[in-house]
Amino acid sequence: MSTSTTASVSTHILDTSVGRPAQGVAVQLSARPGRDADWQALGGSATDADGRCKDLPALPEGTTHVRLDFAVEAYFECSENKQADAQQDAPANRDSDAFFPEVAITFAVKPGEHYHVPLLLNPFGYSVYRGS
Repeated sequence: MSTSTTASVSTHILDTSVGRPAQGVAVQLSARPGRDADWQALGGSATDADGRCKDLPALPEGTTHVRLDFAVEAYFECSENKQADAQQDAPANRDSDAFFPEVAITFAVKPGEHYHVPLLLNPFGYSVYRGS
């Protein structure tokens, strides 16, 4: 939850290739107090059955930039998550490598604001936006 001196972040992932939330994706949260400062790893979470991370750590006071790192390779390697191949003209051999093994999203924040950053994911692309 944000306060007047801090911002807060939440996220969720929708696997658009199968039209359902992406469960079990590891998400790491990092922050920095300025564009030239070093990143500080704050901790992480994994998406639940609804594709949401409900327990991301709070941002420290003075945070100006946030980075969310999504480890999507393991998600796509799971046989349960290869259903899109049968439904689409996607290559059927996603056995070993994900095209994007990781997705890193960096964005600026202001104190007192909440930032919900959904990730729309498929085996060969992704999109993000500032949600509500």
